[in-house]
Amino acid sequence: MTDELNVDIFPKYPVSWQTTVLNGLLRGTMKPVTAVLVRNTPGMVVARELLGLSEHLSRFLPGHVSIVPDEIGGCRAEWVRGAADLDEDKVVLYFHGGAYFVCSPATHRPITWRLSAAARRPVLSLDYRQGPSHTLTESLADALAAYQGLLDAGHRPKDIVIAGDSAGGHLTLATLLALRDEGMPLPAAGICLSPWADLTVPPRRENRWADPMLPASRIDWLARRWTDGRDPRDPLISPVYGDYTGVPPLMIVTGSTEILRGEARRVADRARRSGVPVRYEEWHRMPHVFPIFSDVLPEARRIFGHIERFLGAVEKFLAASGAEAA
Repeated sequence: MTDELNVDIFPKYPVSWQTTVLNGLLRGTMKPVTAVLVRNTPGMVVARELLGLSEHLSRFLPGHVSIVPDEIGGCRAEWVRGAADLDEDKVVLYFHGGAYFVCSPATHRPITWRLSAAARRPVLSLDYRQGPSHTLTESLADALAAYQGLLDAGHRPKDIVIAGDSAGGHLTLATLLALRDEGMPLPAAGICLSPWADLTVPPRRENRWADPMLPASRIDWLARRWTDGRDPRDPLISPVYGDYTGVPPLMIVTGSTEILRGEARRVADRARRSGVPVRYEEWHRMPHVFPIFSDVLPEARRIFGHIERFLGAVEKFLAASGAEAA
């Protein structure tokens, strides 16, 4: 169990030709386009519309995948079921990424349906409020309300897993810390894919040029925008400064060339120092939130087997903890 739950993993899979091509495409398109557009509110709106086009691709899902719109905690959401015979008593609460201003549950279905199949439970993908019209505080309020809604619906905390990518990874960590601080019953585990965890605008030198997708200057610009008037070292704003004592096991996944790799590693180290088991995975040359490219990248599809093993280890950890408590 320990080898699956509290371990550093650097997968040795050969880099596929699909990944090499995709990295080149991202470097030549998404990275420069983001650098040009993400400079003011009108540019953010244009970027949101462009990325919103990917929602049309999300309609082409395997026939066995089910998408059911819903509402929870006053927020829109969708239930994603990626296989038959799921355990309906259990759930993954998922927060999509998008730097807190783009994307939606629909854009992230390549992740959520596969996550449902790997976890053997439905995924509730939350359409939380985002900027520029809303604040990080409002996004977190939606996340907490959704979690409370699951409890009110009869889901036991130990049957809930919280997960998210990029900004959604940030929201996952902030939600876990906020639940702990409020004395709420905590979920079984948290899963963070390429989390954005430091909004203090540190010097981003590591992988500044190696990252094929994210321009460092625009990450810094967004961080300043979202933290305006707030203490950026508040752990709910920058989870790299959090005390993770009492937080459930974490799985943190990142790519070796990501500009956000360093802060993902810092969260893992900080959580371990607080006594939290952390499965940290660093995948060679994978782009930011590479599981979203599962339709085309073989490495991205493999990550869901790793998530399945992590959740299996969490089940054993909870069973052992229960036996010790008894």
